[in-house]
Amino acid sequence: MKLNDKKTIKGWVLFDWANSAYSLVISTAVFPAYFTEYTPDIVKVGGFSFTNSALYSFAVSFSFIVIACLSPLLSGIADFSGRRKSFLKLFTIFGAVSCGMLYFFKAPEQMWLGTSAFILATIGFAGSIVFYDSYLPLIASEDQYNKVSAKGYTYGYVGSVLLLIFILAMVLKPSFFGLGDGQMGSRVGFVLVGLWWIGWSQISFRRLPDEIKQKFRPDMIKQGYTQVGLAFGNVMSRPNIKKFLLSYFFISAGVQTVIYLATVFAEKELGFETAELIVTVLIIQLVAIGGAYLFSNLGTKKGNQFSIMVMIGIWFVICILASVTYGKGMFYGLAAAVGMVLGGIQSLTRASYSMILPSKETETTSYFSFFDVVSKVAVVAGTFLFGIVDSITHNMRYSVLVLGVLFIVAFIFMYQTHIPHKELSDPSIIDE
Repeated sequence: MKLNDKKTIKGWVLFDWANSAYSLVISTAVFPAYFTEYTPDIVKVGGFSFTNSALYSFAVSFSFIVIACLSPLLSGIADFSGRRKSFLKLFTIFGAVSCGMLYFFKAPEQMWLGTSAFILATIGFAGSIVFYDSYLPLIASEDQYNKVSAKGYTYGYVGSVLLLIFILAMVLKPSFFGLGDGQMGSRVGFVLVGLWWIGWSQISFRRLPDEIKQKFRPDMIKQGYTQVGLAFGNVMSRPNIKKFLLSYFFISAGVQTVIYLATVFAEKELGFETAELIVTVLIIQLVAIGGAYLFSNLGTKKGNQFSIMVMIGIWFVICILASVTYGKGMFYGLAAAVGMVLGGIQSLTRASYSMILPSKETETTSYFSFFDVVSKVAVVAGTFLFGIVDSITHNMRYSVLVLGVLFIVAFIFMYQTHIPHKELSDPSIIDE
């Protein structure tokens, strides 16, 4: 594959433009609050009862358990059979269709339909990310990782914000669009997310390099596990990568839990309305555009390790302040702070892992599957921990404080990690 080809890189970043509609509208801005509004406050399953926010948290946990189990096998097979793009397409279609199914969730009676569709959409999104991320070291040289990764997140923020603004208009002014009420605006918005995702991704599918496919054979399943096992052995034999992945585990547990449950916290603890929640998320997204580049540049100048540790410290402060926040004004301020470090920490951790990989060759997807599995298991741990504390205390503020502890542990491991510092050789590659 030709490195640093502008057309290929543009195709890669456009997939962020496409799939970020899910991460913004479904996982963050609209669906979490919609879920708690149209489900009972207390949900009983068998002999257990817990809050609907805890149910939502557990649904996220279950989704990521499934994909954490699947991604090593699938990525190993993709490496061996040359079907990286095929799996990327498969999970994209699966996730987009599941988003459309959320249209039929409109009352407590459809709670399990909505929960199931959300779980399936999350699996589709998370599965596609495994194969999307694995393209980075195949299309860009190492000195370009920070810039190209940041550009992907920036495209994702801009594209998803455009769609979110349109959905916000449907929620606030449904009659203008010929809709009966704001709820219908949200439901139509879920369908639009699926169409946006699957539509824009077609450009990426055309521009990303094709691979030489081998005919699928049953023994590839075993060989897929073997490939992943070899990559696991290589990763675990390198202390520096282990420390990085441990830090990344606790970073992801904290950051991803905030992404999935911030709007639920605002709706239940601070009384935010749907429009206010969407405004909050817009603040996060717009600030995140600048934040991704701010910390990417800091990483280029001072090193990724330094930049990531600064962001971890900011995340810790955010958790402490959120636990004692009772006013909407202060929460808007925290939302801006989240935006500043959200894109940066996602972008730099992805780029940093590419820098410390022992191989950039055929096992790339298998190595990234471990990176992805760490992320998915972290989400399971973070959201499950959040839900357990919420169920026990019936106070989400204690759950937020627990997230702060995760960032302390992440800082300790990142401090012990060495990340190579690469100078940027040709900025023009990512300027267009």
